[in-house]
Amino acid sequence: MIRQTHLSSSKEAGESQRFSRRHMLTNTSAGFGMLALGGLCGGFSERLALADEVADSNGNLTGPLAPRTPHFSSQAKRVIFLCMSGGPSHLDTFDYKPQLERDHGKTGKYGGKLLKSPWQFRQHGQSGLWVSDLFSNTAKFADDLCLIRSMQCDQPVHPGAMTQMHTGTAQFIRPSIGAWTLYGLGTENQNLPGFVSLSPPPSSSRNYGSAFLPAIYGGTKVGRSERGNRFGRDREDVSIPDIKHRSLNQSQQRKQLNFIQDLNREKLKREAFQPEVEGLIESYELAFRMQSAMPEVMDLSNETQATRQMYGVDDPTTATFGKQCLLARKFVETGVRFVEVTHGNWDQHVNLKADHQARADACDKPIAALLKDLKQRDLLDDTLVIWGGEFGRTPAAQGADGRNHNNRGYTIWMAGGGVKGGFNYGATDEHGYEAVDSPCHIHDWHATVLHLLGLDHQKLTYRYAGRDFRLTDVHGNVLHEIIA
Repeated sequence: MIRQTHLSSSKEAGESQRFSRRHMLTNTSAGFGMLALGGLCGGFSERLALADEVADSNGNLTGPLAPRTPHFSSQAKRVIFLCMSGGPSHLDTFDYKPQLERDHGKTGKYGGKLLKSPWQFRQHGQSGLWVSDLFSNTAKFADDLCLIRSMQCDQPVHPGAMTQMHTGTAQFIRPSIGAWTLYGLGTENQNLPGFVSLSPPPSSSRNYGSAFLPAIYGGTKVGRSERGNRFGRDREDVSIPDIKHRSLNQSQQRKQLNFIQDLNREKLKREAFQPEVEGLIESYELAFRMQSAMPEVMDLSNETQATRQMYGVDDPTTATFGKQCLLARKFVETGVRFVEVTHGNWDQHVNLKADHQARADACDKPIAALLKDLKQRDLLDDTLVIWGGEFGRTPAAQGADGRNHNNRGYTIWMAGGGVKGGFNYGATDEHGYEAVDSPCHIHDWHATVLHLLGLDHQKLTYRYAGRDFRLTDVHGNVLHEIIA
């Protein structure tokens, strides 16, 4: 139903509100103009009805972030996305190419000299998955890994490929996969954001943004600002800027917030179609509740020494990413639906051997610790862990010791959350140039991730600008072969 505002007289109108174009649409020609506007606004009135609700008498979340029933039963309930920014080389990590070793130094089919991997590949676990020595710790969990070795995306450049990886498109501003997940499933903790982005790169707001979805579904950025990384070695608790008010206590803040919210709700009563006001109401309430809950979850000082050592929290090499992975575990354990952890830069056009080794040294141990910790806490079965970058690298060398971008074939792995462990899906050609067996486009991957969460990518839509949008646009096929 479209909510409309009717003016009974000019006197009432003058006393209660200013006449606006929205009011004219509401009252001209029986309000048909407002009906059209309502269609473009995508069911705003239904969300408005939820905007005033935060929790019921039992403290359960009832507003737009309330837990929702998925389209069908699923094993995965939450996601941890380990985003390797810059494009790690599939040929040096999880896609073993013995022919590339044999043809080292020969001219590749697109020119350039073929470059074998500087690292040895070994088989691991009962499944015998091939993993390079770069990820020797993660390899201990080979039987939990599902390698998709035939990934493809449309963009060979970082900004476009990274945006498509997160939103499904590089041409337009669209909601991120985390925002779609939160929109589809809601969250399980009313005092924490349902979507957290740990240490996102500067100017990467599209990766965790909500675009045309209500702002409450966007990610909360934690850990990095334009001034640098906040995950310092000497900090036991990693804070969010401005999480505490400088001059008002909580009681005073609550009074101030109630007053602001009353004004906002009055504005909504006068002019219903104002999603920016609705977003403010919801975000203010969440921010207020976060003040006590967020610092407690982000405090690492109460973790055992064994846990700290496992994640490498006190080791200079692994401290930053170790803290982020430990925080990711704590967030999902307390009900956060989607957590993204960004690590990089893996863009080695030169110094491949030294710099890829340094990146792996920083994240391999924490990744293994995260998988182990989730398993110990019985969380891995219903937590989907994803590892991957925006694309891979070329088999041919760039210079003496580097690789260029490759969006035609690369590897992403997933673990837990209902995927087959110790499993290879798809393949690139003998040198690793492009996917030749069961290619998996980014749309297919998105459809599969949503499916693992119990969401039908064709039904998870949002009405905007006169059409129903979805993460996969008009594409996407679920990879049923990888589902356990």
